[in-house]
Amino acid sequence: MKTSYSMIEMTVEVQMNKQKTKNLAFMSLFIAIEILMVMVPFLGFIPIGPLRATTLHIPVIIAGIVLGKNKGAQVGLVFGLSSLFINTIQPTITSFVFSPFISGSFWSLVIAIIPRVCIGYVAGMIYEKWKKHPILAMSLGSFLGAMTNTILVLGGIYLFFGNQYASALGMTFSKLMPYLLTIIATTGLLEAIVGTIISVIVSRILIQIKK
Repeated sequence: MKTSYSMIEMTVEVQMNKQKTKNLAFMSLFIAIEILMVMVPFLGFIPIGPLRATTLHIPVIIAGIVLGKNKGAQVGLVFGLSSLFINTIQPTITSFVFSPFISGSFWSLVIAIIPRVCIGYVAGMIYEKWKKHPILAMSLGSFLGAMTNTILVLGGIYLFFGNQYASALGMTFSKLMPYLLTIIATTGLLEAIVGTIISVIVSRILIQIKK
């Protein structure tokens, strides 16, 4: 009987070690993809006027769904640090909102990091809650994860740098809110839709591989 229990314990331990190895491999892959997308021009950050549209939220969303909300948040941290890095070394007229080295403000660090961490956490959390309906859970998690990033970033800009940001864009502060809402409804929505489609397709494949 003891021998049988020992064999079961060994089998469980082997399976757990295999799963840990897979998770580590996936985590390394997501981080490598994030860094590669940052380094390749027009892949991770796409200049649109004074703004930069991004595709870096997609690996973060996938990580949250495939590896869980905590791992997704960690990959989101890499996204945030990448945003801080690129806006510091290749600044635009609005890069001060993402780089404390330019603005001299702690809030730039918050805007660069916190919304990106929330992407993976939100996507993973929603998938965990609804994973009995996987396609719905992946779609909802992907979309809300992407929109969380957009809303928190633009909301942070309005709250902490509203006047400076409006001035950098050559507009009055009163026009800033309509401008930001337009970005949410256009660029932000497009990023969320594209991110959702790609994330659902890739996540389904990776979850099967992970099993």
